[in-house]
Amino acid sequence: MNTPLLEVRALHKHFAAGPAAWFQPQPVVRALDGVSLQLQRGEVLALVGESGCGKSTLALTITGLEAATHGTILFAGEEMQRSNKARLRALRRQMQMIFQDPYESLNPLMRVAEIVEEPLLVHSIEPAPAARRARVLRALEDAGLKPAQEFAARLPHELSGGQRQRVVIASALVLQPALLLADEPVSMLDVSIRAEILNLLAALRAQHSIAVLFSTHGLSSAAALADRVAVMYLGRIVELGPAAQVLHNPLHPYTRALQAAVPVANPRQRHRRVVLQGETPNPAQIPAGCRFHPRCPLAEAQCKANDPQLHTVAAGHSAACLLHEQK
Repeated sequence: MNTPLLEVRALHKHFAAGPAAWFQPQPVVRALDGVSLQLQRGEVLALVGESGCGKSTLALTITGLEAATHGTILFAGEEMQRSNKARLRALRRQMQMIFQDPYESLNPLMRVAEIVEEPLLVHSIEPAPAARRARVLRALEDAGLKPAQEFAARLPHELSGGQRQRVVIASALVLQPALLLADEPVSMLDVSIRAEILNLLAALRAQHSIAVLFSTHGLSSAAALADRVAVMYLGRIVELGPAAQVLHNPLHPYTRALQAAVPVANPRQRHRRVVLQGETPNPAQIPAGCRFHPRCPLAEAQCKANDPQLHTVAAGHSAACLLHEQK
């Protein structure tokens, strides 16, 4: 079996939620609470879930922008936490982030060419200015900014939101990475522009065999791009499987609620509405038992006491639900 490009094992990331006191332990936010996943070369894996479920924290922890509390991250078979500084720098060059807000991602005082060139300078790649310029223009064209010469001379305020996000993508592509971590890259864009960016990511995957870890709030974006879907809730993956199976035959009640929220034009094809009670619990006070049981319409008495783990229900399709463990 091929070694996964990315493998995450039992990853935890905790944040202090307040000051410590001598009479009680320091409160902790469990942003990631035992996440495990694999990503193959050229594969697109969508992370789906509400705000605060841990999608962004997972991407930041994988890249090393946040330090893991516990767990293991392997990139191309190498354990990143055990790599020395020079090797870690080389590994991180092969994984690049696309952040959510293109308006905050770009330096307003730098021209597009300078922004895209900066990663080459940071990593000391292409010492010859002419070679760097050629690589910058190629990255801009790959990101759909044509003619590249014209866009290279612009400042960020001269670009639309979609064009800004393409510049962010170009600055990631210029290093020729094996993995893109796209943190909700279309949530700040108009609907028509979202489709263009999703099509661009799909084309880049096809042309360059780039793997993509794609975070999104809804299943509709995942359906357009992903090979597999991982549904996150309160810092943990509660369902994982091929996109078609997760989208059309969801196993976890939370996934079914997300599916029911997807707009469908044909009234005969609409899903039965699933109404979740209450708000997402505080990640500093995760409920005992199944973390979804306070909002689950199918919750039983056992759900309040037993914490379900992700287990295989069908071929390649896993869920963390006690109702499926009984079958």
